[in-house]
Amino acid sequence: MGNKIKFDKRAIPYIAVFLVLLGLVIYWRTEVEQIPGDINVRKGNYRLEDGQYKEAIEEFSEALVKNPDHAMARLGLAVTFMQTGKDMEALQEFNLVIENNPELAAAFANRAILYDRRGEHAKALADYRKALELDPEILKGPGWLWRFMRNIDEKPPTIKDRADYLEAELAKPEGERLLKVPEIDEKQRMYKIDD
Repeated sequence: MGNKIKFDKRAIPYIAVFLVLLGLVIYWRTEVEQIPGDINVRKGNYRLEDGQYKEAIEEFSEALVKNPDHAMARLGLAVTFMQTGKDMEALQEFNLVIENNPELAAAFANRAILYDRRGEHAKALADYRKALELDPEILKGPGWLWRFMRNIDEKPPTIKDRADYLEAELAKPEGERLLKVPEIDEKQRMYKIDD
């Protein structure tokens, strides 16, 4: 009648090793804290990406209770404030991150986005350029997998794209500058360091 598929028992050790390795990776990604507060930062990043801002603030704040010097917690908190329109709180947090971690390109990139949104374009340009100087890889922007997971067809503009655009526009006479294009500007993504 029908052909039966036979299971080869010699595959059992390989399957077992694969499952153990998969379990270790999942455990490490979700439950291991190298620095106190890491788990909260990871959860906060997930909440931030999902637009659950209240929960993101709670997670980043909890991480900072555990470790007041956790740069990624403070950066996450700053980005969350920026995404919710709390510009002054965001600026304060970005400044703290940069003061304590002057080599963190993502902090400069995000503060540049905040300045850009506020119309402080010269400050934005300086921070975009500083971010690119600190980490040339940051100019790549989001990869195809990130865009696929969020159903985004076009690659959003990178900070290099925005910095080049701002530089060209700021070189023009003031009356000829076009510094805001809402349809394009809202596609710009935040920058964070994935763990």
